[in-house]
Amino acid sequence: MRWGRQRPLWSQVLVGSTPTGMSILLRPMRPEDADEYSSIRTANRQWLGRWDATSPVPPTGPRTFDDLVDYYQEEAVAGRMLPFVIETDGRLIGQINVSNIVMGSFRSCTVGYWVTEAVAGQRVIPTALALVSDHAIGVLGLHRIEVNIRPENTASLAVVRRLGFRDEGVRLRMLHIDGAWRDHRSFALTTEDLAGSTLMDRLTHSSQQPLGRHTATGPTA
Repeated sequence: MRWGRQRPLWSQVLVGSTPTGMSILLRPMRPEDADEYSSIRTANRQWLGRWDATSPVPPTGPRTFDDLVDYYQEEAVAGRMLPFVIETDGRLIGQINVSNIVMGSFRSCTVGYWVTEAVAGQRVIPTALALVSDHAIGVLGLHRIEVNIRPENTASLAVVRRLGFRDEGVRLRMLHIDGAWRDHRSFALTTEDLAGSTLMDRLTHSSQQPLGRHTATGPTA
């Protein structure tokens, strides 16, 4: 793993490789990603739709891609979010966001993600989650990482369990997903759980049992 320490914290670029040898790059979203992003989301609408967060309040107006990029950058500059797109070989294949960043005595965040169906099961998301979690702990100095997953999303449950996240139980009707308030299982990990190791270490040394095809509540929602 390589961290882009020369950049401001909100514009970091993270680089790593999956256990199967696929190189992935995590970088901030750019306005010029609009066409590729739209094409990927359209092609994967059925694959991702049931996990996409929705709003219980009707929107007041259209939201452009530039609006989305501006929102991510504003939240990142304010220190509340680290938004990344996931690339391999120059292709955008997903997204992962570190959000709800709180410092002070809490020092915690949540992580959400999605990946295209074409690369599902190739351990892209476990690697991306390990990269951003190690970054959040090692660079930002956070103490706790949380991931919330719908109970029926068995493949994504396998991701957090492989990385050693603790199951903290069900939160009833936690998030508005796919048009209704949905229950989620909450998983967390603290620096004490790592005991000086990293999540990339855990991923590298975890069992080689195949992961299922996976996604989770996407950060765009």
